[in-house]
Amino acid sequence: MPFPEERPRRLRRTEALRRLVRETDLSPRHLVLPVFVRDVRKGRRPIPALPGHAQLGLEDLAREAETAARLGLGGLLIFGLPAGKAPDAPGAVDPDGVVPRALRRARSAVGKDLVLISDTCLCSYTDHGHCGLIRPDQRSEGGFEVMNDPSLQRLAESALAQAAAGADLVAPSDMMDGRVGVLRKALDRGGFANTGILSYAVKHASAFYGPFRQAAGSAPARGDRRSYQMDPANAREAVREALLDEAEGADLLMVKPALSALDLIRAVRERSRLPVAAYSVSGEYAMVAAAARRGWLDERRAAMEILTAIRRAGADVVCTYWAKSAAAWL
Repeated sequence: MPFPEERPRRLRRTEALRRLVRETDLSPRHLVLPVFVRDVRKGRRPIPALPGHAQLGLEDLAREAETAARLGLGGLLIFGLPAGKAPDAPGAVDPDGVVPRALRRARSAVGKDLVLISDTCLCSYTDHGHCGLIRPDQRSEGGFEVMNDPSLQRLAESALAQAAAGADLVAPSDMMDGRVGVLRKALDRGGFANTGILSYAVKHASAFYGPFRQAAGSAPARGDRRSYQMDPANAREAVREALLDEAEGADLLMVKPALSALDLIRAVRERSRLPVAAYSVSGEYAMVAAAARRGWLDERRAAMEILTAIRRAGADVVCTYWAKSAAAWL
C-alpha cells in the first residue's frame, strides 16, 4: 500500500508503542559474564584494557557470583590464571587447580541459581601460550607446530576436573579438531553424562582478542594461532565447524567474536538445532569504553545496540563484559 496509507512511523510514536511491537528482546537471563580468577584467596587486580573489570581472588569471585545471581544473569564463564605454567599445562588438569576451586566457591555461594561455565583450554596454563601441546623440534608457518591429537587427551582431563568441581557446562575454546567428541566420551565414561558442552565452534583468529590476552595472561610466546583458529574470511567453513561439533555431541554452539560475525551467527542459527551463543569479546568492549571515555559516544546506548544486534542475529546466549551493566540498565 503506497504512502500516505502506509505509515510505519505510527508504531514508533511512543515508547509504549515501540515496546509493544519490539521484535527482539534482551533480558539479563540471556547474558553470561566472563570472569578471570587468580589462584589466591582474595584481592582484585584491575585490568587496564578492560575498564571496570579485574582479575579476582577466590573470595572475590564468590561475591561476583552472588552479584550476578542477584542481577538475574544467565551465568558466569570462568577463566583461570594459574600460579605457574609449564609446557604440558599441568594446572589445566589439576583437580585442585584454580578453576576447580573457583567452581566450588561459586557453587557454594549461589547454589543452582547461576549457570557455571568453565573455559576448557590450555593457553593460560602453558608456558608457550598456545591452546594445545606443541612440538618444539618442529615448526609450522607462524610459530610452533600445535599437535592436534595429543592435545585432546589433555583437554579431556581438564574437562573432567572441571565437571567434578561442579561445572554445568565445559566450554572447549581450543579449536582442535575432534575435541567435542573426545570430551563427550570422557565425560560420559567419567560419570558426568549430565555435564553439557558449550563448544566454541566458530572461533576466528581475531584482532579483537587483545585485551583478553592481557586479562588472562594467555598471549602466545611465539607465533600466532592462525593454524588452528579460523580464518575470518570463511563463512561456509564456519557452518561446517558448527555442524561437526553438533554431530560430535555439543549441547550449545559458540560464535566468537560476535560483532564482526553477525552473519555467521545467523548462518549457524539457521542450520543448527542447538542453542547458539555468541561472545562479544574484549576488543568490542574496550573500543566502546575507550570512545566513551573521550566523549565520542554514549556507552550505554552503544552497548545495548550491540547486544541487541547479537540477539537479533540469532544468538540465544550472549557472553559479554557488559553483562552486569546491561542487567542494571534493563
